Amino acid sequence: MTASNDVPPPDQPSRPGPGDADSPQGDGATRGDRADRVRLADKSLPLFVLREHATDYATLFSRARAEVGHGQCLCQTPALRLVIRCSRAGRYHLAGWPGEGELHDPSCSFHKLASELTGRDAYSTEAIHEGDDGVAIRFSASLARKLSAPEPPKASTEQRDGRARRTVGLLGLLHWLWEEAQLTAWHPRWRRRTWWVCHARLSEQIAGCSINHEELTEALYVVPPFRKEYARRNTAAFETFRIARLKRRGDTQRRGLILGEIRDVRPTRYGVQYALAHHRGALFATAALDERLRRSYRPAFSAAADEHGARRIGLFLVELSAKGNVRVLDMAAMLVSKLYIPADSSHEVVMANALTDAGRAYVKPVRYDGNDAVFPDFVLTDTRPNSYVEVYGIHGREAYDQRKRVKQAHYQNRGASLIEWDVTEPIPDLSRH
Repeated sequence: MTASNDVPPPDQPSRPGPGDADSPQGDGATRGDRADRVRLADKSLPLFVLREHATDYATLFSRARAEVGHGQCLCQTPALRLVIRCSRAGRYHLAGWPGEGELHDPSCSFHKLASELTGRDAYSTEAIHEGDDGVAIRFSASLARKLSAPEPPKASTEQRDGRARRTVGLLGLLHWLWEEAQLTAWHPRWRRRTWWVCHARLSEQIAGCSINHEELTEALYVVPPFRKEYARRNTAAFETFRIARLKRRGDTQRRGLILGEIRDVRPTRYGVQYALAHHRGALFATAALDERLRRSYRPAFSAAADEHGARRIGLFLVELSAKGNVRVLDMAAMLVSKLYIPADSSHEVVMANALTDAGRAYVKPVRYDGNDAVFPDFVLTDTRPNSYVEVYGIHGREAYDQRKRVKQAHYQNRGASLIEWDVTEPIPDLSRH
């Protein structure tokens, strides 16, 4: 690869760049890193350029698709294949080649864990279908209802008789978005992760997706990061979503999805309101629904999580009330660390922060809708083969102790390297040896 084959990036917009702390690309990775470069046809260029200016390179995408059949990721030698997709709106983007996620460098945007370490493996292609024009998701809840008809039953996301799940629930969708946007992973080469980074990655991910035959970009509103200079534009964007997406049309009540960081939950006269970070509006729910959600997502709303500086992410299914308020019908909540890494408990938040501070590269496996799935708490990707982290935070419960013994035996039989932390003891040495 010669310098003459490199495509110079277009002029950048006046906002933080990849080397800045608030950059949305690569968590602050530098432009020259090989792990951030891809090749299309005979041209190589930084991945962030293709993500931010995909329409400017539509001709190059089209040529690579016709001449080569795929793109190439340059994080390894020889280069690894990338799927070139084109959405129904005509926007091109790149995705990892099926089954090759493990081959990418851990710092690469296309790196993935083995399929047995993710809840994604429990779904059929009917639930999540990947094709040349993007990803089609069959969501378990209806995104519209007839006001004159009874509420349609919610499609079950449970597995039956060993069969794969045919629909994706709210938590499954939240975990899929987080995993596909590589927000379940951290690498010390990345200097910082803010909501700006999360929003950029999530927005890029949903651009080529549909949900229940609708464009996900229209059905889902991802709360943008607050910047004073963008405040008026962001307010207008949400108002467009609120009116254009959620407004009743004749006898049809439309619904939508809102994804953001939950800042606060406050009581109201009729229930509660959820205040989201970076967002001026409020989402309203009944007290009964809030109580059910707190039981379902107990770790996310625990006082212990607040004590450790954890964040909580919410994916809300919403519709407009008769008075025009955004009403919550259901929600999936996810506890995350200071760098937005998912966690199943406040103790895992402590461990995720400690792994980051120790300069480790790691991934948090996520369960999607499979509450009975058993994965390592964290997978360390800076060792070959990968090593694992287990956090033991419950004592005196036989079912938990039995699962702990099974896991320990599994690691021992595989000869896998394991770091264990009993939360009644100090955190063990996490440095690489």
